[in-house]
Amino acid sequence: MDEYIQKYRLFIVAGIILLAVGLIAFMGKKEEPVVHQVAKSEDHRGVTVLNYHKIDNTFHSLSVRPEDFEKQMKWLSQHGYHTITPDQLYAFVTNGAELPDNPVMITFDDGYIDNYKNAYPIMKKYGFVGTIFVVTTYLEKYPNYLTWDQARELEANGFSIESHTATHKSMTEASDDQIMEELTKSKAMLKEKLGKDSCFIAYPTGTYNLHIAQLVKNAGYKAGFTIKYDAVNRNSNVYALERVPIFHTENTNKDFLERVLYLPLMNKDGWVKK
Repeated sequence: MDEYIQKYRLFIVAGIILLAVGLIAFMGKKEEPVVHQVAKSEDHRGVTVLNYHKIDNTFHSLSVRPEDFEKQMKWLSQHGYHTITPDQLYAFVTNGAELPDNPVMITFDDGYIDNYKNAYPIMKKYGFVGTIFVVTTYLEKYPNYLTWDQARELEANGFSIESHTATHKSMTEASDDQIMEELTKSKAMLKEKLGKDSCFIAYPTGTYNLHIAQLVKNAGYKAGFTIKYDAVNRNSNVYALERVPIFHTENTNKDFLERVLYLPLMNKDGWVKK
């Protein structure tokens, strides 16, 4: 019996050694870099949609300093990025329309006046356009928000002014009637003030669900933007288009570069924040 046990133990040890050798060989196997795999595959081609709020010197996570914003726009320009409009992005997702090389969409939420005073001149300097999702009842009501004249000037110079609802009410905490009022009132005000039929909306706080998306569609919007660390591609849901937020941090510009450059790698490896 002791001899049998001894042989059994030797068999187990040998098996463990073989398993360890195989594991080491597998871990040591060199694979093609993920970045190259992403670059080779058309399935991973997408558009990064950046999401800003305020461009000023307020000490707040939503406030990117103008000097940092300038560095970011300069970097995009120097590296051959081209800004696109919501209509271009929508055509890309729904009809497979071609986009310029290195497309990027730059968006702002709420409609702060610093978007006009600080962001607009910087973007104009680099030949960029952006999209501002405005809380329509806030314009000309509060001094830190855009005026309708400023909104018209931005529209005349290639910017898109779109809906961020009428009062920024969280849709996941509102009734259907309240949601429809937010959607239709905002759309009607944009039509009255800018003479445009707004077709795009950014969900307040980025929150939504499938039912809310259906109400957005019923209200006459053809696409909605949320907040998600991912790129928009031809498989994206047009009522849940991904946007990557840019905040003021301890190292704002480093974080900006990581979000622009590493997004495809993050998607490939599943490192996506839901």
